[in-house]
Amino acid sequence: MTIDIAQLERGIVKGDRRALSRAITLVESSRADHREAAAQLIEALKGEGGVPRQALRVGLSGTPGVGKSTFIEGFGGMLTAQGLRVAVLAVDPSSARSGGSILGDKTRMDLLSRDPNAFIRPSPSQTHLGGVGRRSREAVALCEAAGFDIVLIETVGVGQSETVVAEMSDLFVLLLAPAGGDELQGVKRGIMEIADIILINKADGDLKSAASRTCADYSGALRLLRKRPQDPDGFPKAMMVSALENSGLETAWGEMQTLLDWRRENGHWDARRASQAQYWFEEEVRQGLLAQLHTPDARAALRDLGAQVADGKTTPAIAARALLDRIGARGAVDG
Repeated sequence: MTIDIAQLERGIVKGDRRALSRAITLVESSRADHREAAAQLIEALKGEGGVPRQALRVGLSGTPGVGKSTFIEGFGGMLTAQGLRVAVLAVDPSSARSGGSILGDKTRMDLLSRDPNAFIRPSPSQTHLGGVGRRSREAVALCEAAGFDIVLIETVGVGQSETVVAEMSDLFVLLLAPAGGDELQGVKRGIMEIADIILINKADGDLKSAASRTCADYSGALRLLRKRPQDPDGFPKAMMVSALENSGLETAWGEMQTLLDWRRENGHWDARRASQAQYWFEEEVRQGLLAQLHTPDARAALRDLGAQVADGKTTPAIAARALLDRIGARGAVDG
């Protein structure tokens, strides 16, 4: 099937949701011809002077059951009520065995999915680290080209690998449930160090007092972390919200804007975007090298050398060098 890049480009620029959905499906494909077409489309969407349109990119992560979908629906609805256009890229966990995903985010965000100023796209994580599909970055670029003001990138859980989402976000929000501070033991230092704002959700009803204690615990923990150059005084910070009651959402949004305005005025926004572009260039190189291992010749060599290692005829290091020599990647990797 021939892909009409020009037609897709026109549809995306006009804000056509079907064109945007088709384009995201295209960039998520692993077929070589689709990868080539996706690269052409992204290039075509750069706009005048080769400068792509920029939206605010917000990464959102949190422990399972913390209420990420409820928060996104409430937060997204608040933003669309202000006239902003919001895109949600919700990454669903994929089965390590079958590769399948439930992709039920639209069901969990019923009101937002029907909002004319919102677009929700569930995507499988495809077992990538950080719960962020390898092509999520390109999906973000497509949403920006389609005219969305804010792109929310929801990841599948919390862990050090979640730092991947920080490399495509302007702001990283960590959502946690009231736990009286006990959850500090379960959240890795790495995720704390990249969080710009920690939101304690479910701060309502019987959980409100527990949420207050948790917020105080995290505020104390954040003060112990080394100050980052991209933060003004008082950031990162912990706050309480209730997505169920829609309380604290406007205050949280105001704090996000305060932080982002300071970063823009002090040059951190542009520097961060430049650093992220370099990161993804290097990531594309790494992925390209890994892709060479999936060719028929490479797979045959893997089986052959793997059997020799298993039989004790050679060592893993020597076998690895031999394989890299065969696919012509050893020099790139060694360098």
